[in-house]
Amino acid sequence: MTSSGTNPGGPAGVAAWELLLPAVSAPARARGRALQEALRQAVRSGRLAPGTRLPSSRDLAADLGVSRGLVTEAYEQLTAEGYLRSGRGAGTWVGGAVRAARTRALDLAPRSLDARADFVPGTPDLSLFPRAAWGAAHRSLLADLAHHDLGYPDPRGLPRLRTALAGLLTRRRGVVADPERIVVVSGVAQASTLLGSVLHARGIRAVGVEDPGSPQHGDLYGSAGVGTVPLPLDDEGPAMGPLRRSGVRALVTTPAHQFPTGLACSARRRAELLDWARRVDGFLFEDDYDGDFRYDRAPVGALQGLDPERVVYAGSVSKSLAPGLRLGWLLVPEALAGEVVERKRTMDLGHPIVDQALFARFVERGDYDRQLRRCQRAYRERRDVLAAALAEHFPGTRLTGIAAGLHLIADLPARHGPEERFLARMSAAGVAVRTLTAYRHTCVGGDAAGGEGGVRLVLGYAHLPPARIRAGVRLMAEAARDGRSS
Repeated sequence: MTSSGTNPGGPAGVAAWELLLPAVSAPARARGRALQEALRQAVRSGRLAPGTRLPSSRDLAADLGVSRGLVTEAYEQLTAEGYLRSGRGAGTWVGGAVRAARTRALDLAPRSLDARADFVPGTPDLSLFPRAAWGAAHRSLLADLAHHDLGYPDPRGLPRLRTALAGLLTRRRGVVADPERIVVVSGVAQASTLLGSVLHARGIRAVGVEDPGSPQHGDLYGSAGVGTVPLPLDDEGPAMGPLRRSGVRALVTTPAHQFPTGLACSARRRAELLDWARRVDGFLFEDDYDGDFRYDRAPVGALQGLDPERVVYAGSVSKSLAPGLRLGWLLVPEALAGEVVERKRTMDLGHPIVDQALFARFVERGDYDRQLRRCQRAYRERRDVLAAALAEHFPGTRLTGIAAGLHLIADLPARHGPEERFLARMSAAGVAVRTLTAYRHTCVGGDAAGGEGGVRLVLGYAHLPPARIRAGVRLMAEAARDGRSS
């Protein structure tokens, strides 16, 4: 090129010319497209800054050893796209509309990846994922899948999967499951936003959420324009007095195994919740996130089975297979079915068809029931190991909540408090752990910190093999003891 400068006002120089060399070496048929893409990247990356004057098409063609027509076509194409600008007799310049993309890593994963011990709840044991059975089913499915099955799916989901899910949920969770009212979704998160958008369209601007409860509710419902009202719990479930006074007409609840307190909603409270929903002409959103995992007795059936027209029921494979599959289900009352399906259609045109067909086959052949039994055995053993380790290293610790799910609540003796000091000791020792306070939507006193100066831990165990559970509790005890000594 005739100049080596890249400042605004002077022709682009050697730095830009080097970026275009790979395009010149492309096959003849692809050379024009390659040159255009190389110029785009030079502008996007900032190597060609806004206001930079480019060489004439004649000069650039000579420098690159290509035809002038190739360069002229590239200049014209990028001018039409807004990357370049030109004027009669004024040459060609880099436009000012393009800004270099700012990239940063999104920190969405738990922050305990480097922890020496990680008791943060919410993750199953991903090594239990049935790779061999899943892979075999995938190969077999692709061989059998008809071409027409790969078209745009029914927004409710593959009929075969909805039928399989209806049988599964009726048998295992006691729901009233009509395949026509099942919507396949990408997890309970999408189920929540779908419901939120439908409620918003009906003029409902707030839903009640359990406090303590999942910290994601605010963002999920907020994305649909619906606010959340934190509502306290008592020993039987969501407290009815605050619920009645709140003015909300929808409540998000986890009746089989409340997250994170671990309590199961009593039979009396279930009846009271349904009576409230009927009186306010509202709905209960039942998040059955780990209802299959009960260790001391058969799981309590879903609330939806008592009144399918007042309960919106949701579940997923996130705790039984893997959250990365992004596969779940929403069972909706007849009054909401049409609106939910239409929202699902406009949101993503339906869930991926191969994933649906694969899971349907997994359910039909009994593989999913086998996986649930496998997880049940593993998680029950790990809960027992954690309980024993706490009894050994933290004498006097009281476990609360039912024997179920993937986490437990441990009330440590008051001598280990206050909570802030305990957490500081754990952090210094490399122990990732959360207390019940972390799941509070509102700032309240009382038992949030485990009583007078105590600590209430929410301990996840499903993702940890027994040996790591024992070692982690021992490390936690050493950190607590060292902190008290100092």
